[in-house]
Amino acid sequence: MAISRQRKEELVAHYVDWLNRSQALLLTQYTGLTMKQIDELRGKVREAGGEFHIVKNTLGKVAFEQAGLEFPEQFLDGSTAIVFAFRDVTEMVKLVTEYARTSEFIKIKGGILDRRPVSPADIKMLAELPPLPVMRAQLLGTIMAPASKLARTLAEPARQLAAVFQSYVDKDATPTAA
Repeated sequence: MAISRQRKEELVAHYVDWLNRSQALLLTQYTGLTMKQIDELRGKVREAGGEFHIVKNTLGKVAFEQAGLEFPEQFLDGSTAIVFAFRDVTEMVKLVTEYARTSEFIKIKGGILDRRPVSPADIKMLAELPPLPVMRAQLLGTIMAPASKLARTLAEPARQLAAVFQSYVDKDATPTAA
């Protein structure tokens, strides 16, 4: 069934809005997925704060151009579905990468991160990063390590002096044998 010109323009406007709002995009090939599998993947992507949509390549090309995004032409070869990541990019990349790893039908063609194209290898590296809360904790630990080490170093002489005083008090408090 052919799509009317008005409907195509509406779709392109919708895609441009999503392209501008999303923090990252993943372009995938989905040939061979059943509707049940596509719906399952859509549900997982929505739970993670994104959208998964099958896109006509010509409409996708127009939307990318209207949004002012550069992209390699091979991103829109064959069947194309775009994953729009509106919240945590790392979580979305992990979700789609894991799904692609377990399914022989979905393949990651590439993506766009910070309005620049990224390769499938870059996406794989991004998927291997720890989750954002873990990265924040690691960064905070790295920042706090010198301060806590300095605090321990400054407190050490006072602790040693207190230990010496305590040993004198314990020595004086011990009863002598008669």
